[in-house]
Amino acid sequence: MVAELLASQAPRSSPEIGGAPDHLRTWMLSQAQNVARHRTGLRPFRVDEFGDPATGPSRGHVEAVNALLGTLRRPLGTIIRRMQVSARAAVREPSRENVTSMLKLKSRSHDWVRATEQVWDFYFELFGQRQSAFAPWLVACDRIALDCYQYAYLGVGAARSVPAPAPFSYLRTGFSPATFRRGIRFSRIGRQLNPFPLIQLPYHRLLNPWTLGAILHEVSHNLQNDLGLQRAVPTRIARRLLEAGLPRSVAAVWTRWNREIFADLSGLLLGGPETVGSLFDVVGRSRAQSLSYSPGGVHPTPYLRAFLSIELLRRMGFPEQAESYLRTWKALYPDTRGSDIPPDLLATARKAVPLVVDAVCHTRFPSLGDRALATVLRFEPKEQTMIEEAAGRLARGIDPGVVPERFLIGAVRCAVERELASPEQLMRNFFAELGRGSR
Repeated sequence: MVAELLASQAPRSSPEIGGAPDHLRTWMLSQAQNVARHRTGLRPFRVDEFGDPATGPSRGHVEAVNALLGTLRRPLGTIIRRMQVSARAAVREPSRENVTSMLKLKSRSHDWVRATEQVWDFYFELFGQRQSAFAPWLVACDRIALDCYQYAYLGVGAARSVPAPAPFSYLRTGFSPATFRRGIRFSRIGRQLNPFPLIQLPYHRLLNPWTLGAILHEVSHNLQNDLGLQRAVPTRIARRLLEAGLPRSVAAVWTRWNREIFADLSGLLLGGPETVGSLFDVVGRSRAQSLSYSPGGVHPTPYLRAFLSIELLRRMGFPEQAESYLRTWKALYPDTRGSDIPPDLLATARKAVPLVVDAVCHTRFPSLGDRALATVLRFEPKEQTMIEEAAGRLARGIDPGVVPERFLIGAVRCAVERELASPEQLMRNFFAELGRGSR
């Protein structure tokens, strides 16, 4: 391209063109070429370039990312064309004005290239994980997340537009799982809109799949938005508590916690009683941590958070399991001495907890087709029987049967707690079952 541009300006034998020395001419024209080639390198992804199609990103995920990249590449192409025109003008007449204009366009184009590259690199790394030894683990998590979505959308009382693509799981070091919802501005891609839900999982959770109740929790964050409950849930909590006569300061705190409360309770409805044990893994910490209150925090104080799931478990038809978890929690934290939880929050908790559970799970929402969340995500003792049977099969390394993928989290935890097989064997059997392309 540089040779063609040079030829269009003057004969090769001329040492200067329009007053510009050869080396300046070459340098200016090459800048546009360099940026253009950089843009070419930030090409759209292909479905077939990330390993086995059974474990790689789906066509929908790749197309969604390519569409996002396209919104960045198009204006970049316009800037590059303007830079090419400006470079030719500066070659013909290397005035201060022309050279300054060309350099400004160069800086602007490089900034845009870097912004595009940030997005390209992020998804290149995520999709590239599907070429690693962790691919079967990640596709297992994808399948659990997809099962949650399918069950939720089948349970609503009126047809809703089906969101696409489905959640996408990826591995990242750290202690806590996380999610990034569809359609939010995401800092890791330069504040661009995230095209599909991302489920970020630490390695240690995958190593211990009985702790993967985290997937049900993180998926539920996305369901709250995709099911149109992001405003309705906090409004319902606040109204229920105020109508019951609780202080406004107390109602405000529980309302602020609405997203994490919804994710806990929805996750329990999706996965069953063992999900409470998975929650205890997270919130069961030192007394100083579990009894600490964070003003402005979005997570319920761990001490109070456990009581919500215990209350819902009782209402789901599992009074014995609820009582067992309650005894365990009280044994861990027999009193609240030394806590900085506001006194009025502690004093009203016994009354507030059932009201919050009722507001989130047992009252109807228009966006759910005038159904309650506990009806949409129905879980009864017969579902738990399926989980317990699957636990025995996982322990023996045989086909767990036609159970929903999300139930296998409870099954593997049940098998671990009952010592039906070694943790290592159960981990291998769990991923061997879920990590295949089809069951």
